[in-house]
Amino acid sequence: MSLEQDVAAARRAVDELEAACSPLTRYFGDTVDARRLRIDVARLRDDLTLLCGAAATRGVPGVPFSPGVSWDDGYDDGVAGSGRTVR
Repeated sequence: MSLEQDVAAARRAVDELEAACSPLTRYFGDTVDARRLRIDVARLRDDLTLLCGAAATRGVPGVPFSPGVSWDDGYDDGVAGSGRTVR
């Protein structure tokens, strides 16, 4: 399967999970656990979106690269550079 097909299958599974959980959340009303269940399903949907965005920036085959992304090593060289101090 391609990446797009896998993502579509995962989204369908989240949709099915949401459909299966909806009657339960209606039965239990606005309780802490029912709200948490709704939030967890929404988080799954958001995580899929974030993961697919991350795949695009890593150069996964079949996913277009975003040229606006800039990478560095994460270290701030500051004024003096790495391992040096200003006197």
